[in-house]
Parts: sequence; C-alpha cells; structure tokens
Amino acid sequence: MRRTALLASLATAALAAAVAGATPASAISTDNSQPAPDRTEVGALLVQWDRDADPTTPDVVDWYCSGTMIDRDVFLTAAHCTTDWAPGARFYVSLDQDVEGALAEAREAGLSPEQVAAAVGVEGTAHTNPAYPGNSADSQDIAVVTFDPGQAAELDRRWDFTPARLPSAGQLDALGSRTLDASRWEVVGYGTEEAQREPGGHVHPGGGVRMKAEVGFNALNRTWVRLAMNTGRGYGGACYGDSGGPNFVTIDGELVLAATTITGDTPCYATNVAYRMDTPTARGFLDDFVDLP
Repeated sequence: MRRTALLASLATAALAAAVAGATPASAISTDNSQPAPDRTEVGALLVQWDRDADPTTPDVVDWYCSGTMIDRDVFLTAAHCTTDWAPGARFYVSLDQDVEGALAEAREAGLSPEQVAAAVGVEGTAHTNPAYPGNSADSQDIAVVTFDPGQAAELDRRWDFTPARLPSAGQLDALGSRTLDASRWEVVGYGTEEAQREPGGHVHPGGGVRMKAEVGFNALNRTWVRLAMNTGRGYGGACYGDSGGPNFVTIDGELVLAATTITGDTPCYATNVAYRMDTPTARGFLDDFVDLP
C-alpha cells in the first residue's frame, strides 16, 4: 500500500506557494502507513480565506494542516499553519477520517464556502505563539485553536474522541535517548504522499485522509525530536499537510503526544523533525490553554 505523507503544513506543493511563510514539513511514508480511524483525537485544520482580495469572488476553503485535540476545547497545531493568511481568515477543525471526501461532497452539493466549512468542520479561534518565528534552536512553532462552549459541544456532538495526553515537563530528557530509541513512535496526519518522480518533476499525490505510520527514533535535541523514516525497517513518516500533527511515543503502555510535526527533507523520504511538547517553551505557551501534567 502506498504510504501517505504526514508532515507538511500544506495539502499540496502547489498550495505551499499560495501561503507565504508556511514552512513545509516532511511526510508519512506510503509503503508502511495505514488508515487511522482509531486516532479520533487527530484532526485536520481547515481555513476559509480570501485568496484574491476581491470581496465579490468566493473565499477559498480547504484543509492545510493536521493537529490534535489536547482537551475537549483545544486543538494543538503548528504556528506556521495559522500565520500569514489574508485578513479575516477563519479556522475550522474536522475530525473526519476522510476530510478530502467530506469537502468534495459538500462542494458537489453546491454549498457556499461558509456552508462547506461549517458542514465539514467546527469553527474556532486560532492562537499563535507570539514568539514565532524563533530561531533554529527553538522555532517557537506552536499554535492552538480554541472553541467556546457552544463550539466544543458541537465537536462532541459530531465526533467521539478522547484528548491526547501531553508529556510532563522534561519527560523526554528524563527517559533519555536509549529508552526513546527502544520505544514505539507513531506519526499521524492527513498529509500527501512522499515525492514521486514525474516528467515535470516531483509531485506529492494524495492527502486528506487520516493515516498513521510507525517511525524510528533518531535524535533528541533541546526542542526537537528527529525521527527516521527508514522504509527498510518498516517505518513510514510525514509529508505535506502533516504539519502540526502528532508524533506519539508509547511510555509504560500509554500513548504520549511527544512532539508535533514541523519539517523534514523536501521529498519526504528520510527525516521527520518534530517540535517537543515537554520543553519550557512549549509548556509556557500551552499553560494558558490547558492543564498540563
């Protein structure tokens, strides 16, 4: 089975050019991925925005990134997914397994952009880390979408999910690289497939369906986890559209959202670079929105 790319911030390489400042991330590998209907806490970030600054033309509505419900009313994603949009952009979250299919169905029904967005997702309010972009040592690339009580009730009505568990402060450091290397890592997202060579160059097909793949531990840095997408060892990875999505590690039998997908190699063949959730920076931002372990 082809492996679906999990990592990047945009649904396709073409869309990457349309959203200035969005840093593409790396992908879930097609050879070793599978659908993830069990990961109901993982969702897609949809954006409704004015692409041409012409109020007489319809807005664009599409999914662009991945993310995770970390509370009943908080969706975790990447800062580069919520920045550099045209004024008035509106953010929605869908926990559908096949968000691309849901969008297609809504469009075929002749719905307006606003109706399409509301039919497929639930609107929330984006909060981007004000320190983004940081630097190479700490990108500060983290954001959340929050939902008021009515919106949170709508999420509960439409989807059955259990919020992901965040790590405690410094938990990855305390475990150490040897234990992390022996642990099971899994990346989840809606992204495209890794690059395929076509006559006109590389293309990234697919995307819009929630997929998962096991990945291998590579290295732990101050704010990053680097994960290996070695297909020869049965691993997958992430790609365009997977930005903001979770990288889970199993610790003492529990699934912990250790890091979020941010970047990787351009063709999505080798490395998933994910932003740690157990650092002072990430926890300092999240502390305003959720109760941290």
